[in-house]
Amino acid sequence: MRRTLTFTTATAIALALSLPAFAEPQAGGRLNLIIQPEPPSLMMGLVQNGPTQMVAGDIYESLLRYDENLEPQPSLAKSWEVSEDGLTYTFTLQDNVKWHDGEDFDSSDVVFSVDVFLRETHPRLRASLVHVEKIEAPDPSTVVFTLKQPFGPFLGIFEAGTMPMIPQHIYEGTDFANNPMNNTPIGTGPFKFEEWERGSYIHLVKNEDYYMEGKPYLDEVYYQVVPDGASRAVAYETGQVDVLPGGSVENFDVPRITAMDNTCVTDKGWEFFGPHSWMWMNNHEGPMADKNTRKAVMHSLDRQFALDALWNGLGKLATGPVSSSTRFHDSDTPSIDYDPELAKQYLADSSYDGETIRLLPLPYGETWQRWAEATRQNLIETGFDVELVATDVAGWNQRVGEWDFDLAFTYLYQYGDPALGVSRTYVESNIAKGSPWNNVAGYVNPEVDALWQQAAVSASAEERQELYSQIQDTIVDDVPVAWLLELGFPTIYRCNVKDLVTTGIGINDGLRDAWIER
Repeated sequence: MRRTLTFTTATAIALALSLPAFAEPQAGGRLNLIIQPEPPSLMMGLVQNGPTQMVAGDIYESLLRYDENLEPQPSLAKSWEVSEDGLTYTFTLQDNVKWHDGEDFDSSDVVFSVDVFLRETHPRLRASLVHVEKIEAPDPSTVVFTLKQPFGPFLGIFEAGTMPMIPQHIYEGTDFANNPMNNTPIGTGPFKFEEWERGSYIHLVKNEDYYMEGKPYLDEVYYQVVPDGASRAVAYETGQVDVLPGGSVENFDVPRITAMDNTCVTDKGWEFFGPHSWMWMNNHEGPMADKNTRKAVMHSLDRQFALDALWNGLGKLATGPVSSSTRFHDSDTPSIDYDPELAKQYLADSSYDGETIRLLPLPYGETWQRWAEATRQNLIETGFDVELVATDVAGWNQRVGEWDFDLAFTYLYQYGDPALGVSRTYVESNIAKGSPWNNVAGYVNPEVDALWQQAAVSASAEERQELYSQIQDTIVDDVPVAWLLELGFPTIYRCNVKDLVTTGIGINDGLRDAWIER
């Protein structure tokens, strides 16, 4: 017996009848967005940083998209089936899909993309593919993934940034990293690459042969490169750009900009990524190796002030390692609330003897610097001696990766499931110098490691929830890092730009739906 997840014409009609009437989308027009910083490349099979995904997510596609509840939606796959034992996933592809150069897209491209290209080039996907026994294309419109054992989050790895489809006819048998076509990316998405004027703009144009009739609505998209934060705000205020993606401007500029006429703001479109901020605490050595010291730090932090004053109320207080938008979040964990008196008690019970605590701000702009200054003041009030250590991005990467800190601000994406974006921060096997994105804190708990492994391969959602709840309770009590906020990155845009955010990754894959009301 199979469980079939698919969208039918009858379902679509019923859904349409249940929704209120809206204006019909209008075709045409140009959309101008800020891209910050300028991406190093648009070849998403090789580069997956944030700016690359934001632009290239409308050039490349994967088999699925995800709504704000992280439920899978059709993309290059129009339907899919999961076997009852959770080992076989069968995808049926959309009809009449073409690459931007006019060649046909079919199941052989999927097998090449996943089993050959991305298995070599994409570390995050490769970690999930260890659960895959084989990938087959029984016919041009069907792809079958067979797993070695059930892997609960498997249906969550099919978004464009994690599994972009790569044209086999261009890359097969080549040196992937040095293929000249990397400079002129070819995908199946709603927009085609047109031009990149380095330091100025990236220009995409409508894919006239897109397989979804009538889409995209926009004729062209310009991603404007404006290095200075104040200048990015001015670019919106003067009408040079229509959209400020999350993080484009300093948070203290947001209230002024959003008060403008014809200006809308949303923090939706980040549910899949679940950007989660915390301070690394160096568990390897020094003051933070003492659990009581770490608890003193945690209860010293006035995170509500940070949310209200620095993030303009956009976001939520974190309750532990798993964001509320991520599957299997459990809010019923030990308290990490601001409690200055409890913080002083923990500090008195700790081995801390007054040494200077080195705190690294995240060098991503004025908002983060102000947050570090407020945190320093919180810690001084508890009884810590704290020094802010200024770095640039390269210096921050190096110091954090080499564990040369006591406390350090950061944030990471969660990718919708603890097995995909959370466990990497806390398992002992992921402790290694040189990277600021693994278990930097040096947290070690073999019992929790075993629970992570068990939860990842369980096919039962109920069992996974029970295991992840145990994990969250234990880790929050151990407090290896100081959790801060589930970050709310406001996307600011002209109100006459419609349907800009329609999925759980927002404008990273949403421009196929966007249109301009005139």
